[in-house]
Amino acid sequence: MYTPFDLTGQGAVVTGGNGGIGYGMARALLAAGASVAIWGSRAEKTAKAKETLAAECGDAKRVHAFVCDVGDEAQVESTFAASVAALGKVHSCFANAGVGGKGQTILDMSLEEFKRIQRINVEGVFLTFRAAARHMVEHGEGGALVATASTAAVEGAARNSHYGASKGAVTSYVRAVAVEMARYKIRVNSILPGWIATEMTERSFNNEKFAGNVMPRIPVRRWGDIDDFGGIAVYLASKASAYHTGEQFVIDGGYTKF
Repeated sequence: MYTPFDLTGQGAVVTGGNGGIGYGMARALLAAGASVAIWGSRAEKTAKAKETLAAECGDAKRVHAFVCDVGDEAQVESTFAASVAALGKVHSCFANAGVGGKGQTILDMSLEEFKRIQRINVEGVFLTFRAAARHMVEHGEGGALVATASTAAVEGAARNSHYGASKGAVTSYVRAVAVEMARYKIRVNSILPGWIATEMTERSFNNEKFAGNVMPRIPVRRWGDIDDFGGIAVYLASKASAYHTGEQFVIDGGYTKF
């Protein structure tokens, strides 16, 4: 029987899994049979997400939640150790947590604002991947590291240059780590979402001018949904992607092609 997408017995970590794209990933991973540890920076939101995911999958024992600032080295190390204790082993790690900019041009942007974005979007991925890679090398079974980048990594993100810089850095970092970790059977890939309806993008999408300009450029004529990322999450965590590494997966309804 061909069951490459069955994740039964696998452990997965999803940072930023308490909402948005990360929540969609966690939901799909659970549906495929994995046990999942979601990380979030807000305690109440993270606890609520755990409760909802447990109700959806019907098995509370497979859902774990931790509060963590992914830009803090000590917190990442301790939270990853706690996740391993809860899951037994981690076979896939989704470095999805990220923050957005404040719509500033380079003329008005402070160094502090630029660093704020890099701390979470770049350093957070590094710290999360490092902890996961060390664990995967130690248990010797290989695994998958996946970073959430953005189409801002490949397009000009006006008034969001620091965000674009952070996501471009992530895609380059992923390619390098993919080459390093291949000998350990660890696959490393990035996902580049387009315009996705989340809490982070709600303000923009509710702006009539913005929506009127952007929607006609999306060939499928809709905003992306968090569940549009479930399939790619399961694929990258599964043995179906055993020979797929160093790639960036653009999921944008055709936006960057039009």
